[in-house]
Amino acid sequence: MLSDLSERIFSVLGKPLEQRGILTATQLPDLISLLEGAIVQDQEQRQSQGSPQSSLQSLGNNLSSPVAKGDPLGRRAFPFLELMKQAAAAQEPIVWNL
Repeated sequence: MLSDLSERIFSVLGKPLEQRGILTATQLPDLISLLEGAIVQDQEQRQSQGSPQSSLQSLGNNLSSPVAKGDPLGRRAFPFLELMKQAAAAQEPIVWNL
């Protein structure tokens, strides 16, 4: 993931973006809900501003910031959201070490 994308996602999740980390299997359902909720909120904001949308494929910077111009984060974050869903289904954590 690009660093700006990672920062935006982790801001939505309320987690610090660090070189090493873990999202535990027990945290994943709540984090998935947060990200999906932010996607829906961004979609609604973009629609009210007259921007084109595509369901869960749209997301702004985070819940408290204005919608970013350009690529919706939801479209770019979709692979990470899917990774989170697959990890949750398998009851596995997401671990990284850059």
